[in-house]
Amino acid sequence: MLKPCAKGNYRFLPGIAPFSSGAVADPGYQVIHATLRRPLPWRKGFELIDAHLSAEGRPRQALCAIELRITEPLTGKGFDSFNAGYRALLGEWEILLDGENPIARTNVAPVVGAPAEPSLYGFAYTAPGGPDSPTFVVAGSGETRGRTYDDAGLVRFRDTSPAGMREKAAHVMGVMRDRLHGLGADWPDVTSINVYTKYPIESYLADAILRQVGPAAIHGVTWHLSGPPVKDIEFEMDMRGVARRLWL
Repeated sequence: MLKPCAKGNYRFLPGIAPFSSGAVADPGYQVIHATLRRPLPWRKGFELIDAHLSAEGRPRQALCAIELRITEPLTGKGFDSFNAGYRALLGEWEILLDGENPIARTNVAPVVGAPAEPSLYGFAYTAPGGPDSPTFVVAGSGETRGRTYDDAGLVRFRDTSPAGMREKAAHVMGVMRDRLHGLGADWPDVTSINVYTKYPIESYLADAILRQVGPAAIHGVTWHLSGPPVKDIEFEMDMRGVARRLWL
């Protein structure tokens, strides 16, 4: 299922219009992850990305993942409206490939310290070099089973009990595993696992997450007290495997 982004020196797992399911660097290249010390309004953030890629001698198409922070979870209609503007900018950058979006993405709403407007928190791009093992980003996913945000489309719809959250987490772990393997990587290659939810994770963290990730469990998880981008989605995860991280 991997498709090439030749100008960016990576391959991607197709996803939906707003984002791909993940990206992995081509042989001879690596994915580098960058986090902003202070998030910027997302369009200003893309100006920062443009300047950084230029300074690194990399084309715009080397951008392979985006992390956003928003003020609060959106309605499904609001989410689609934001994504239309986001895709338009990617089109201006000549990143879309025959209409497909190769860029992986995570987009969440912090409970504390949320920005006043949608903002860029981090991004990833490819550059020459790196380890022999794959370097990659697995895009964020919530407990979705389809494109509707209701009982038919969400696991344990509006159930935030410990049992409900465990089932949501187990479902998302399955998505993470499938995307990871789809990128040609495995758990020993994972260097960072992020969990995004407003609800406690302690009751299922060990069994539903850490014991499922094998050797990656040694790195633990980073829990962001944040809601996924669409109302009624309550649990999200993403992952990456990189050899180089930057703070900008």
